[in-house]
Amino acid sequence: MNPALASRTETDWRGVLAAALCGVAVAMNVGKVPIAMAQLRTEFGLTLVAAGWVSSMINTMAVTTAVLFGVLGDRIGAMRMCIIGLGCSIAGGLLGLLAGNELTLLISRFAEGAGVVAVAVSAPALLSSASAPVDRRYTLGIWSAYLPAGVGLAMLLAPAVMPIGGWRGMWLLSLAALLAALFAVSRSRPAYRLPAPAPAQAHPFAAARDALMQLKPWLLAVAMTSWTLQHFALIIWLPTFLQEQRALSPLAVSLLSCLMVLVNVPGNLLGGSLVQRNFRRGSLIAFASLVTGLCGAGIFLDLLPDLVRYGLCLLLSFTGGLIPASVLSATASLVRSPKQIGTLQGLFNQFGNLGPFLGPPLIAMLVASSGLWRDALIVTGSAALLGVTLGLTLRRLER
Repeated sequence: MNPALASRTETDWRGVLAAALCGVAVAMNVGKVPIAMAQLRTEFGLTLVAAGWVSSMINTMAVTTAVLFGVLGDRIGAMRMCIIGLGCSIAGGLLGLLAGNELTLLISRFAEGAGVVAVAVSAPALLSSASAPVDRRYTLGIWSAYLPAGVGLAMLLAPAVMPIGGWRGMWLLSLAALLAALFAVSRSRPAYRLPAPAPAQAHPFAAARDALMQLKPWLLAVAMTSWTLQHFALIIWLPTFLQEQRALSPLAVSLLSCLMVLVNVPGNLLGGSLVQRNFRRGSLIAFASLVTGLCGAGIFLDLLPDLVRYGLCLLLSFTGGLIPASVLSATASLVRSPKQIGTLQGLFNQFGNLGPFLGPPLIAMLVASSGLWRDALIVTGSAALLGVTLGLTLRRLER
């Protein structure tokens, strides 16, 4: 392990939680839009295309720029990058809150997207620097739960906030979370023992090139894609199924969908704990992919009672949490310098966002052509099989 990563003897848990809060806060910007989309379309007169851009802007930013943001973060320093990311998110939220037309709303989402990516690639370096070597894999496992925690929190609070404040209430809620995260991470600055920014004369891509020349990061990144394809297929299917085919109330649909997302959080924490106990990442990825593939078959084939199918939704989301925990914690063992953490986190983030970027149109095309949701299993089953294969390959390399 690099000496700069191994120098701390005790974990500063306040610093760890402050950095994790940054991730949860920006993830709320991901979760607030789908909930508020109906009101946004009504108020701004959004077409389906414009609504799609408002909803997918953050994901598009991550798919196209996460590695570049990671390299930049390694150059200018993780703390500076994280503060910039929170600042962009706050500026985007304020602009959206005051938006009077479609263009302003889109610009605000662009700023929020930049903020999400900047925090996603930089906060893990803060967690690493605040952690003792013995705890580092576990704290990065905690970090892996930031996205479902933030999205689930937005979904959980929406039924209480939106009847009072509408979509602007959700924007105010996310701004409050961002300000709290900015305050917490600023107060915890002494906890982060970070290397100095790279000297100006150093080649800007030298550290990034060394990090990306390894095989394991690419296998782990594709494993993230295989997981997010499955998870977002479920996120698309469950609310539609509950509302259109079972005629449940919007509140019931929201709560059941929220529980399905939130149960991924303890799965991530369990994954971090297992990695901390020296379980092989490849074994965890292969096992989780096998379980999620079988759960997907039980969910989409429509052969089981609704209660059992919903239980399989929860099991898929929980077990799948082992995968991002295994992937995102890998930087503790893969980096040769602390200045490579952002690059690898950017790679994992970029590939992880390919799932929600490619999955919905693929599934929509298959389901629309047949009218049957079971055809979504072609996507999820293939992704699970890929995950098992990658996990077994990684397990062999880990030996």
